[in-house]
Amino acid sequence: QVQLVDSGGGLVQPGGSLRLSCAVSGLNLDQYAIGWFRQAPEKEREGVVCIRNNDYGGTISLVGSVKGRFTISRNNVNNTVYLHMNNLKPEDPALYYCASARAPFCSGSYSYYEYFGQGPQVTVSS
Repeated sequence: QVQLVDSGGGLVQPGGSLRLSCAVSGLNLDQYAIGWFRQAPEKEREGVVCIRNNDYGGTISLVGSVKGRFTISRNNVNNTVYLHMNNLKPEDPALYYCASARAPFCSGSYSYYEYFGQGPQVTVSS
C-alpha cells in the first residue's frame, strides 16, 4: 500500500522559510517522480515543483512565481522528499501536498499523479 505523509506546515512571516516533508512508503522513491502541488481558497490547484526519478535526475519549477525561492530534494535513504520554501510571500499561503507518479518524469498536470499526501497548511502573515 502506497502512502504519502506530508508535514511541516505552519505560520511564517513574509520573507521567512519553511521546509515541508513528504514521507513515502510502499513505493521505491528513486524510481518515480514526486511533485508538490498547492491549493489556496478560491484559486485553482497548481503544481509547484517536481523532481524526476534517480535515473533521469533534475528538478522542475512548475510555476514561475516560485523559481529561485522553492526547491525540492529527495533523500532515498529515508524515502522522504522535501520542499524547501524561502522568501515566502503573501501569495504563497495554501494547502501544500506532495504527489507521486508511477513514472520517472514530471508533469504539472494533477491527473498525471496517482498518490497524494494530505496537505499541510502554509500561512504567511506578519
